[in-house]
Amino acid sequence: QGQLVEFGGGLVQAGGSLRLACEASGHIPNAHTMGWFRSSPGKERDLGDFVAGITRSGSRLLYSDAVKGRFTVSGDTANSTVYLQMNNLKPEDTAVYYCYLDPALGGRSWGQGTQVTVSS
Repeated sequence: QGQLVEFGGGLVQAGGSLRLACEASGHIPNAHTMGWFRSSPGKERDLGDFVAGITRSGSRLLYSDAVKGRFTVSGDTANSTVYLQMNNLKPEDTAVYYCYLDPALGGRSWGQGTQVTVSS
C-alpha cells in the first residue's frame, strides 16, 4: 500500500491562494485515483468532505461544488505527486486537508493531513 505525505498547508487571508502537494511512495498501483478530502475543525477525517480527485492518467477530474471554479487538482505521474491549487480562499475553506489514494483493487490510503487556515 502506498504511503502519502502532504505539503503546503498554512495560514492565508481570505482571497489568497495556497498550493498543496501530496507525494506517494511505496507500492503504487498503476490504476488509481488520488485527491483530497477535508475535515473542518472538530470533525474526524473519515467524516470529512470530498474536495477533488484525479485519475492517474489525468483523464478524469472531479470537484465538489464548494470548490469548483476556485480549486484545481493536477497530477505529476512521473513523481507520483498530486497537487491542489487553491485560489480565492474563503474562511469556510479552513480545515485539515487529507490526501487519499484509491487503488482499483484494495483499500484507501491516507496522508497525515495538513492544516489550512483562512482568516477573514
